[in-house]
Amino acid sequence: MLPLLQPGDLVLVNQSAYADRLPEPGELVVARHPDRPSWLLVKRVAAVLDDEKCILIGDNPVESTDSRSFGAVPLDLILGRVTSAIK
Repeated sequence: MLPLLQPGDLVLVNQSAYADRLPEPGELVVARHPDRPSWLLVKRVAAVLDDEKCILIGDNPVESTDSRSFGAVPLDLILGRVTSAIK
């Protein structure tokens, strides 16, 4: 699968998308990196776990830093759902 986003693309984010529901597998989200909170990540939700954490996976697994390297991400680090991208 080719990456959906390219360097320089802008994304629009609904920051209140998860105020009353959990992320769903397949959705693109913006999250803080769990080890480097100043970094923002755009990743796809692979799974939502019972302990209120999400498995986040990049669309380009060869180049991606995602849950395979830093583990599941707590829900409070997920900032919102990506609604669209501008090329």
